[in-house]
Amino acid sequence: MSLANPLWLLGLLALPLALLVQLAQRRRARRYAVRFTGVSNLKLAAAAAGPSWRRHLPTAFVLAALALLVTALAKPERTVAVPVGRASVMMVTDHSLSMEANDVQPDRLTAAQAAAHSFLSRIPRRVKVGAVAFSDTPDTVQAPSEDHSAARRVIDSQQAGGATDTGDALAVAIQALENSANGGKLPPSSIVLLSDGRTTTGRDPVGVARQAAKLHIPIYTVSLGTQDALIPNPGGFGPPVPVPPDPALLRDIARTSGGRAFTAEDDSQLSSIYKALGSQLGTKGKKREITAVFALGGIAMLLAAAAASGRIAGRLP
Repeated sequence: MSLANPLWLLGLLALPLALLVQLAQRRRARRYAVRFTGVSNLKLAAAAAGPSWRRHLPTAFVLAALALLVTALAKPERTVAVPVGRASVMMVTDHSLSMEANDVQPDRLTAAQAAAHSFLSRIPRRVKVGAVAFSDTPDTVQAPSEDHSAARRVIDSQQAGGATDTGDALAVAIQALENSANGGKLPPSSIVLLSDGRTTTGRDPVGVARQAAKLHIPIYTVSLGTQDALIPNPGGFGPPVPVPPDPALLRDIARTSGGRAFTAEDDSQLSSIYKALGSQLGTKGKKREITAVFALGGIAMLLAAAAASGRIAGRLP
């Protein structure tokens, strides 16, 4: 929760002062109280008066009412997620040879494809989605479209093989987003990059991330795999080849572009990340004023104070 006019909260400083004034008045009243000798009658009256804490209820209600009303003057707001009307997302998916590793079941590429489908099922239909598949080079490109099935076809057509050219794949994704802009104005746009992270060819991906930052295109990276991963039988022959991921590089890409970095070591983590991204990228935070809630709460507290005073003390506190 945030406040549009936080200076009004200075009014809360008056609450302790009001409480001290009331306590001082009660002490003064006791000082000038008339003493009676009818002790037995006083005992009976005290027994009928009920618990002493009830005498403080009206005051507590009034203080609560004042606190709520002062907070209402500060115009409290809360951030809610609302659907993005015009937005574009590019999915950039690595299908290099290292994606054959089976440290993520059944293998990295198959798990990545399943997670991508989870992403597409969560993102709103009105959000345009495109896709770039890459290994040695960006070999398949789908421009952002409200027809999400086109991106699904790119995801499903991938086969593991080749090197990893992350930088050029990101550059192609940025170009696709720029080309889809209406009237030269780029709508809210983002890139989701899934890779095991280790770039082996092409341009520097961090440099491309700087270009994305200038265009206000955050890159959300997902590092897939574990450090002890192997390709058990590359190309159908030969000894196992270690293929550890490079999450540090993906963190640099995300941080440089203004996005966020995620790490997934199994298929369930990967699916959860993509589902969360699908929901997040299809909405934006918008502040909504909730002054009425606090104002109504303050009025309710005042009514409670009046009722308590009439029943317990016979007067307002």
